Amino acid sequence: MKQNYTVRRGALEGVEAFLATARLKSFRQAAGELGVSPSAVSQAVRALEARVGTALLFRTTRSVGLTEAGQRFFDRASPAFDELLAATQAARDLAGRPSGLLRLSVPRGVIPLLLEPAIASFCSAYPEIELEIVASGELVDLAAGRFDAGIRLGELIAPDMVAVRLTRPFPFVVVASPGYLRSRGEPRSVGELRHHACLRLRRSNGALATWRFIEGGKAVEVAVSGPLIAHDYSTLVGAAARGLGLAQAPAPLAAASIADGTLRTVMSELATTTPGVFLYHHGRRQVLPKLRAFIDHMRSMGT
Repeated sequence: MKQNYTVRRGALEGVEAFLATARLKSFRQAAGELGVSPSAVSQAVRALEARVGTALLFRTTRSVGLTEAGQRFFDRASPAFDELLAATQAARDLAGRPSGLLRLSVPRGVIPLLLEPAIASFCSAYPEIELEIVASGELVDLAAGRFDAGIRLGELIAPDMVAVRLTRPFPFVVVASPGYLRSRGEPRSVGELRHHACLRLRRSNGALATWRFIEGGKAVEVAVSGPLIAHDYSTLVGAAARGLGLAQAPAPLAAASIADGTLRTVMSELATTTPGVFLYHHGRRQVLPKLRAFIDHMRSMGT
């Protein structure tokens, strides 16, 4: 049976005035922020206290502060009110042109590979969007860093994120310069890597990344050693091209150097495949037009 219900009228009246006063610790400053008179703010807060049934603020001639009940109300009402404002803004933005600051957290190696070909055309197509690309190897907290989205390898994205594919799956390849291979020989098995200079990646959590292969139909991880540790694949690929050792990296990142002969692949039959590169966002709210525009543009580029 369908229930009849009503929303209490005025349930949110006075909440914005209370939150502003509690945050600024001043009726006068809250009034200035809200564009009303101090007496109007004071009356709104008193009406809210009457509905709640207890004092939320204590007032003296010189200061305003939170009571224990007021602190509890503030702690729960403040994030809820922010969500309500965000929901209102998201709904309003749906009717408008994509605009505003779009902040993305992106690994350095992905920028020349994936973003540089698309940046100019995206900025031209959406002149009201300011695109900010923050190069970082860390798995950042999007909310804490005020990022709209991040770009990472699919296997590194937390399961509570919404992921959007930007590339097809691709292998991780082991590469070396022709000069290195002439002097040290070409490894043909995982066991032979112990006799080689292997350039290593340190992950954002501080751990050294193992090298991964498919050998005998099974996934194998091996801890390697060598003269260089870096925090991004681009540095490793560059060092390998200069003859420092072997590097294991995403195939698209090494593709240009392989094509021009600067690097050669080894152990190709043992290569493991990653799901590809994904854009990810928290997905707790409606995707804003600026982010939707970026996602659609990247897809139109054929990535």
